[in-house]
Amino acid sequence: MLHIDAERVRELRHKTGAGMMNCKKALLESNGNFEEAIKSLREKGQASADKKVNRKTIEGLVNSYIHIGGRIGVLIEVNCETDFVARREEFQELVQNLAMQIAASPDVLYIQNDDIPEDIISNEKAIESGKEDLSNKPDDIREKIILGRIDKTLKNLTLLNQPFIRDANITVDELIKEKISLFGENIRIKRFTRYTLGN
Repeated sequence: MLHIDAERVRELRHKTGAGMMNCKKALLESNGNFEEAIKSLREKGQASADKKVNRKTIEGLVNSYIHIGGRIGVLIEVNCETDFVARREEFQELVQNLAMQIAASPDVLYIQNDDIPEDIISNEKAIESGKEDLSNKPDDIREKIILGRIDKTLKNLTLLNQPFIRDANITVDELIKEKISLFGENIRIKRFTRYTLGN
């Protein structure tokens, strides 16, 4: 039987936030492969988070972040199910990181794709349809290219689709799902406002 060093288990726990026993089990299942263990824990966390996504979130935290120099500020409200989780240091750190993410993402205007008004989507479609590089393409290929470009533009406008500033290997949505798994509660970004000096 493979022996798993306690230090490796602690390192995996620190990196993922998963429980010690889950980390040890993931390392055993991956024959000690650290990256495979992380992947396994993320997949299990995703499945756990998907089960909690419809649960009601009435507690949480409103937080502010003022970027160095005082030229950019963010107010954000993030909800969870209980005040117990809202008071946890890890939850407060998540909310602070999300506020910093918004400060660092000037194009982000919405939380998720469903929040984008239909007129903005229609406008993007009109812009992409009118581009000259598509004029000689067959209609079916043209439509796929247009949809791909629109999707890319819309992802740039939404917070959940952004690569997380502290770990570009995951999106903000994946980060939140990891935290849902860690806390055992649903977490939802309710709203945010980004302020830029002079705008």
